[in-house]
Amino acid sequence: MRCWLKIEEMALEELMQRLNAVSQCADEIMHQDIIPLYAADIQDQLKKQFAYLSGGRGGDGCPVITFPDYPAFSEIPEKEFQNVLTYLTSIPSLRDAGIGFILVIDRRQDKWTSVKASILRIAASFPGNLQLVLVLRPTGFFHRALSDIAFKFGKDEFKMKVPIIMLGSVSELQGYIDKTQLTEDLGGTLDYCHNRWLSRRTAIEGFAQKVKQTAQILQSFGTELAETELPNDVQSTSSLLATHTEKKDKMKEDIRVAVEQGGDILGSITKPVTENPEYKLNQDQLDNQTTVERLLAQLHETETAFDEFWIKHQQKLEQCLRLRNFEQNFREVKAALDIVSERLSAFTDVGNSSSHVEHILKDLANFEEKSCETIAKARMLASEGDAFIQSNHYAVDSIIPKCTELHHLCDAFTTETERRRNHLSKSLELHDLLEKSMKWCDEGIYLLASQPVDKCQSQDGAESALQEIEKFLDTGAGNKIKELNKIYREYAHILNEDLKEHVQKVFQKQESMEEMFQKRQISLKKLAAKQTRPVQPVAPRPEAFVKSPCTSPGLQRECVPNSESSALRRVNYRRGKSEMTELHQSRGGSTMDDEENLAVLRQHVINELIETERAYVEELLCVLEGYAAEMDNPLMAHLISPELQNKKDILFGNMEEIYHFHNRIFLRELENYVEYPELVGRCFLDQMEDFQIYEKYCQNKPRSESLWRQFSDSVFFQECQRKLDHKLSLDSYLLKPVQRITKYQLLLKEMLKYSKNCEGAEDLQEALTSILGILKAVNDSMHQIAITGYDGNLNELGKLLMQGSFNVWTDHKKGHAKVKDLARFKPMQRHLFLHEKAVLFCKKREENGEGYEKAPSYSYKHSLNMAAVGITENVKGDAKKFEIWYNAREEVYIIQAPTPEVKATWVNEIRKVLTSQLQACREASQHRTLEHTQSLPLPASSCASPSRNHTRNTKKMEEKKADLTSLEGYATTVAPKYPEKGKGWAKPSHSLDASEENDGWSSAEEPLNSSDAEEEGGGGGGEMKLTPGKYTVVTDYEKGVSEEFTVKSGDLVQLIREGEDGLWYVKNLSTGREGWIPANNVLMLIGNSKSAQSLSSSESGTASSTLSTSSSCSDSCNVSSTSFSDIKS
Repeated sequence: MRCWLKIEEMALEELMQRLNAVSQCADEIMHQDIIPLYAADIQDQLKKQFAYLSGGRGGDGCPVITFPDYPAFSEIPEKEFQNVLTYLTSIPSLRDAGIGFILVIDRRQDKWTSVKASILRIAASFPGNLQLVLVLRPTGFFHRALSDIAFKFGKDEFKMKVPIIMLGSVSELQGYIDKTQLTEDLGGTLDYCHNRWLSRRTAIEGFAQKVKQTAQILQSFGTELAETELPNDVQSTSSLLATHTEKKDKMKEDIRVAVEQGGDILGSITKPVTENPEYKLNQDQLDNQTTVERLLAQLHETETAFDEFWIKHQQKLEQCLRLRNFEQNFREVKAALDIVSERLSAFTDVGNSSSHVEHILKDLANFEEKSCETIAKARMLASEGDAFIQSNHYAVDSIIPKCTELHHLCDAFTTETERRRNHLSKSLELHDLLEKSMKWCDEGIYLLASQPVDKCQSQDGAESALQEIEKFLDTGAGNKIKELNKIYREYAHILNEDLKEHVQKVFQKQESMEEMFQKRQISLKKLAAKQTRPVQPVAPRPEAFVKSPCTSPGLQRECVPNSESSALRRVNYRRGKSEMTELHQSRGGSTMDDEENLAVLRQHVINELIETERAYVEELLCVLEGYAAEMDNPLMAHLISPELQNKKDILFGNMEEIYHFHNRIFLRELENYVEYPELVGRCFLDQMEDFQIYEKYCQNKPRSESLWRQFSDSVFFQECQRKLDHKLSLDSYLLKPVQRITKYQLLLKEMLKYSKNCEGAEDLQEALTSILGILKAVNDSMHQIAITGYDGNLNELGKLLMQGSFNVWTDHKKGHAKVKDLARFKPMQRHLFLHEKAVLFCKKREENGEGYEKAPSYSYKHSLNMAAVGITENVKGDAKKFEIWYNAREEVYIIQAPTPEVKATWVNEIRKVLTSQLQACREASQHRTLEHTQSLPLPASSCASPSRNHTRNTKKMEEKKADLTSLEGYATTVAPKYPEKGKGWAKPSHSLDASEENDGWSSAEEPLNSSDAEEEGGGGGGEMKLTPGKYTVVTDYEKGVSEEFTVKSGDLVQLIREGEDGLWYVKNLSTGREGWIPANNVLMLIGNSKSAQSLSSSESGTASSTLSTSSSCSDSCNVSSTSFSDIKS
């Protein structure tokens, strides 16, 4: 740095010297160092032309100054006269001026008195040396004679040190001065124009001043550049360099203009020669040419000196800029190196399994790959610094330590990465050995468990079993741990407390297994050594075997094929039979063997759970980093179509939230149960609330898949897939969360199957139930979001409890009679959504499309407030039907479920809702009663307490209700197969929408004055029954069980007999064809047609149970039994 400053000072000093020399030389050339007078200053005085320097020369080269005839010569002010003579005498070179001037005074048209005055004035004021004075005297006779006499006798009056020669004519003048050196007015041939001369002199002097000013400006600029302090940041340095370069360019432009100006002047001087090669320049022109050429040379010298200085200054600024860039890059790279070093230091885990170590190794490799760019930048920056040092940068003292630190950090990172990789490789080697040993132990236990005990009773069987055991033990050479101390020594640098404990457990398991083999060998050798008759085992009852704690029925490893698992079950069964006979005492350790088998299977399940969980987390991270993060990468923005931008949340949903949950919480918790797989149910229960995030992901899945289908061919996704080296496209990975949440219940079922008698069995069962509940909630929510046309907020209806598709008939007290007749037999396909506060009736509409776009939507029709709903569990004639009635049976909905099981589930769930509402109303009523009682004065002791009576009544009601809501369900009496004679058909059920085309009909129009079913028929919800007979068809039918059986409106049909599953055997008397038709369709076909055996309704039954909270809530809580929403089409 000091060396550079010294060089800078030397360069500036050299520039100043050279530019000072240029300024002085310019003054010397123009003689401004002696007489600082310029033509521009006295331009008006020179224009009077009372004296001029024509450029002519005398015989010895004396400059000729001509005083032409000027009538007002005597009137010229003395100052002007002195300035003109001084200026004219300063023009010739010092050598020519030293010889002396020749003055030619032309007074041919003047008087003698004026001639004398002019001579005297010139003699008194002339500033230079005089060589000769030639006077052209007046041409008039009188003045000529007078001048001769006066000059002859008064010569001494002129006081001149040179001779004054009076000439009478121009020809005499030419005897002293050559004709070519005289102007035309003196009879010569010298080409002279006073205006041109004046213009040229002004230009030359202006150019000389330009040269001098340029040198002075460059001096100031050079001083400014040299004294500027170097900035400490890149931006300021770049700005300073740009500013100085801009000023330099301006200076260069000024120099260029000056050179061009000098060239123009020089060209104007040499123009006559250029136009006429024979033309010869006079001495004055030659002097002007020399002057301009010298000034141009000085200008070039100025430019050269400045260029040399600028090169050094620019080099200094550029080096400073490179240094600041180097320093800035060093800070950035140093920070990046610190980050990667810190992350590298986090790779301390040596893993807990081979797959875990492989995962860590893969993470390390990915980390190293991502860090390569940082290390490459650091090494490149260090190389750049080394290049600065080699090029003698002025800041070498600052660069060397930084380069040294960069080299050290890079080498340290590489060394540490290699060291950690070696540790992980050794860890992988150790875990492979441990897992081989564990697998060998598991196979050994499986071998012991699979040997049929009954066959081992014979000598051949025992020998065969011994051979199997010996053959298996021979495989232990490359699989088992031989010396524990050797393992400790070889892997001492990676053995932490956990890993060391794991090694000890594996070794202990291996020793235990070998001990089991030794015992088995001893037993088999004893059996092989003596001839014994095989005992024929007697098979116990399967129920007793299943319940026996000594057996392990149905053991099945996930990796074993179905055939092998069946064989294993048969083997265990045979073994169980043998052990339960006379070999029970000799093989008392079989229970322990079974427990070992179950433990192995549980370990397989937990291993699969953890390994698949790790793979799942890795896949999520891969998608988030390889796709989601790339959507925000500016370098990939050009590949993303505008329609796809800002759609990341739609495409990936809350996948990032799912990833963080599994990576930070669930996976770590699972790994804590690797040694206690039967307790893993607790892990699921502890995190069960967090699994609710899958509901949000699944609800967004249709939008995600729709967006993917639009842009699946995008170049962006193809590029991301190429970088990740994925064989499957993104949509396969977007399905992973859905697949994973459904996988847990399968694994929990497997674990529960192998942990029936373990401590954590109850937790496993509860976890399985909870996971299935989440899956149901997810499935229900997927249907709920497809509801369209509902004006309110679905969240206000409470939790969605159930959803499903049903056949629905309606039976209302109000409505069109005609519509009721049309709709009485035709069921409506409705999708019901049961919430805590309401039940919604929707119409399912299939959508066209692919994937999730093919999912149905549900058009909202109407809803019922659960506060005014009652149910009738059983409807005669169909075990799959039940009733939902509203407002004390003002509206009745007959619901037919797909199966009796679905019906039971829905009835139980509705019962729970109604019971909970009833309980809430009862509690509210009791609370109000208590408040009212407390507010009244104390009654007399002799009076009965109304409160007590009310309490007693309430208690009776609760007991009655408890009977109705028992766990076994409501009592139901089977309806008779045929209706009793004389009984009319109760009020028929009809659809809310008389037909699919009549969705706009409202039950509020034209009320019908008729009683409900219970009033007319003596029972509630009775259904019309068919009897054999002949009927007239009222509508066409082409959907029989037999494709050949069809009927048309007006045909006469005969109902022959009723079969199973609600089918009737019908004969078309018009065509003679016969076939089976569902009872509901028969009712639709015959309508109100009469027969010899007329239709009648079945009796209500003796125990048709109903439950309603509408009346009870109304009585106790004053709850208004109004519909939740008006019935809408």
